[in-house]
Amino acid sequence: MGWIIVDALDTLMLMNLTSRLSQAREWISTTLDYEQDHEVNTFETTIRMLGGLLSAHYLSTTFPDMAPLTDDDKGSPGEDLYLEKAADLADRLLGAFESESGIPYASVNLKTLKGAPSHVDDGASSTAEAATLQLEFRYLAMLTGEKNYWDKAEKVIQIIDDNGVEDGLVPIFIYANFGHFKGDNIRLGSRGDSYYEYLIKQYLQTSKQEPIYLDMWNQALAGVRKHLLVYSSPSHFTVLGERPNGLSGALSPKMDHLVCFMPGTIALGATGGATVEEAKKAGKWGKKEEEELNLAIELTKTCWGMYKVTATGLAPEITFFETGEPPHMPQDGNFASAEIDSNSEGWKNDYIIKHQDSHNLQRPETVETLFYMWRITGDEKYRDWGWEMFKSFVIYSAADEGAGFTSLNNVNEVPPILRDNMESFWLAETLKYFYLLFSPQDLLPLDSVVINTEAHIFPRFELKRGLKTGWERKPRGADGRILAKPTNSKEKGEKKDATSSKQKDKQAEKKDTTDPTEVSKTVTLKPTEKPAEGKAKPFQGR
Repeated sequence: MGWIIVDALDTLMLMNLTSRLSQAREWISTTLDYEQDHEVNTFETTIRMLGGLLSAHYLSTTFPDMAPLTDDDKGSPGEDLYLEKAADLADRLLGAFESESGIPYASVNLKTLKGAPSHVDDGASSTAEAATLQLEFRYLAMLTGEKNYWDKAEKVIQIIDDNGVEDGLVPIFIYANFGHFKGDNIRLGSRGDSYYEYLIKQYLQTSKQEPIYLDMWNQALAGVRKHLLVYSSPSHFTVLGERPNGLSGALSPKMDHLVCFMPGTIALGATGGATVEEAKKAGKWGKKEEEELNLAIELTKTCWGMYKVTATGLAPEITFFETGEPPHMPQDGNFASAEIDSNSEGWKNDYIIKHQDSHNLQRPETVETLFYMWRITGDEKYRDWGWEMFKSFVIYSAADEGAGFTSLNNVNEVPPILRDNMESFWLAETLKYFYLLFSPQDLLPLDSVVINTEAHIFPRFELKRGLKTGWERKPRGADGRILAKPTNSKEKGEKKDATSSKQKDKQAEKKDTTDPTEVSKTVTLKPTEKPAEGKAKPFQGR
């Protein structure tokens, strides 16, 4: 499958690593074959493999001087290789969408094209995974004119939204066959995160021509602020927590490192990719945008503290926070957070790192946010923080004898125990975001591109070639719940008369076809009565 090779293609291009890119492209041309008789994860294959190929196509065709190659076949434009492989892979992945509801199965066999439900979680798909395929399939639809890619991906968001969740916050599991959620666990960490990320990015991908996704993003962000934020104690860091038992249950002050994508995404949503200065000059700045940016700044600070609090300067996989009793919520008023200072210790007491959560997988989310915050605000501190993080990775995660970089067992052990494992997102995301953080502002300007959840780069584009938003949101109340369809008295009367008429017709038919000796046994319904109905079958997926 060549996970690392394909996932790292656009990183090689950005860094102008021409010789390595040439080797990678040769391998893709001669060896990569998706006719594989085994199941792959639908989400991971889409964001890493399909996303990597599409990004390579975009960069190689739009920026020909970016790591140019001279070994293309004569008379055949070499950049088509990436698009051809992407279309082949996408056609195989479409099998995952062949569920009864249209929600993709967790896995798909690339040879038989058959989707397969998850082997855990009662067969439910991850909500984030189901709703983080859209940027890739929509871009491919635009490139190829194959509307089927667009329709399959778009339908997923409609099904999710038709559940009518409160305040735009979705549970983290959804049944592929039924299109209904499993359980009430709500979080922006694993299995929830990129659902929210792709709402605002779908809006930006089509050059702000699909306001339906902006509406969903705004509703969800308001829901986050209402239900999931809490201040740590005593330093008042802003924590984006979880509701494991639904919005009526208790808030858990737990943050996966994965949640640290959110501040950068909030800032991106506030400006659309422009700098704050540009947004203000354009008259696109108000109280709402100011509040969102301030939230992004505070959450970025919380994520930065996850690094500064450890012995290695690298963040754990999961962090808990002291919150005090009762906890301070944003509704209680704003609190100034403490400064994160290496020379003071008091602020560190807010952070709780449990032993089982102390590993580091070289995740990209915090440096991703630093990149967005630097580009959007221009504040140099985000580059300073990024440089400190980068040095910590070099010092503590480098494998012996220049063999690359690896995950750590415990971020509070020095020297750390190395895991002998490197995820492909280290090359595809973490290193790419470090490179972009220290690159000129005009390299891939944020107002002209959209970056997928694996840091693969796609262009923004106008709706064309018959592509358009194919659905509408159902009317809903202020809490996000879908409103019952109103039925006026005239409609009720018409339905009642129609029902009565049908009943009379059926009785007449029965009298005409029944043996005369049995006619006396026939019961004639009064016009206002309804025939007895059978019991509804119970919903099988709950």
